[in-house]
Amino acid sequence: MTAPRHFRTLEDLSADELNALLDRADELRATRGSHARPLEGKTVAIVLEKASTRTRLSFEVGVRELGGAPTTLIARDTQMGRGEPLGDTAHMLSGYVHGVVFRTFGHERVLELCATARIPVINGLSDTYHPCQLLADLQTVRAELGALHGVPVAWIGDGNNMAHSWILAAARTGLDLRLACPEAYAPDEAILARGRELGASITLTTDPVEAARGARVVTTDVWASMGQEEEQHARERAFAGFQVDAALMAEAADDAIFLHCLPAHRGEEVAAAVIDGPASRVWVEAENRLHAQKALLELLLS
Repeated sequence: MTAPRHFRTLEDLSADELNALLDRADELRATRGSHARPLEGKTVAIVLEKASTRTRLSFEVGVRELGGAPTTLIARDTQMGRGEPLGDTAHMLSGYVHGVVFRTFGHERVLELCATARIPVINGLSDTYHPCQLLADLQTVRAELGALHGVPVAWIGDGNNMAHSWILAAARTGLDLRLACPEAYAPDEAILARGRELGASITLTTDPVEAARGARVVTTDVWASMGQEEEQHARERAFAGFQVDAALMAEAADDAIFLHCLPAHRGEEVAAAVIDGPASRVWVEAENRLHAQKALLELLLS
């Protein structure tokens, strides 16, 4: 039996494969409702250990639009929630469905599921990476600005799973990544090193203005992600001065766009005037989760 192909991080796609996938995502967006249905007769399990809106909805709709049947499992309502080993769950899923989308906490859980599963596993989000969101972000940037290679992208805020995924995106696409993070919240050093080893152009700074100056993409995320709620007040203090507001956007290029993976906290990491303003592309970006993930499902399951 051929080993399944998984999507754990953007490293699982070559640069050529990533470009082809983004091309296909654009085609699927343009032909929605009239394209082929290559997942006819196939079922995809969407397993959620973390709460979800966009991941759940975009994959459920995407599987259906490709002709397949999605089935969503809330982990706390399954035997996983009672401590069933993840390897046992992987064996079981491999006998029932044709692919799994897994949204979880520690990235080691994604790797553990992949190690046993005999079907493709898609990382729908882990604490370390959010590769599906980056597919949508890259599709949006390319459509709005016409290119990826050399495009200056400013990440403002936490060196979290999104920042880590932007690092790998820079390695695969040649975009010019500037990361502005408080010193205590910088990205993982090993992931930074890996990105640079793969050829990524990365600047790390503690100054949001330095990162945003001349950028054509300015992007951010919440200051306290799921599981970090008890750190909210400490993080608010640490991230003071890291809000993406009109003054920071004014440092960016005239044609700069603003992205956010959502949900957003207006008045914290982003000002309402920015996320609801003319530079914002967050709703296009959110819709592109559907199209990019359909292209990914085609690649892995059809």
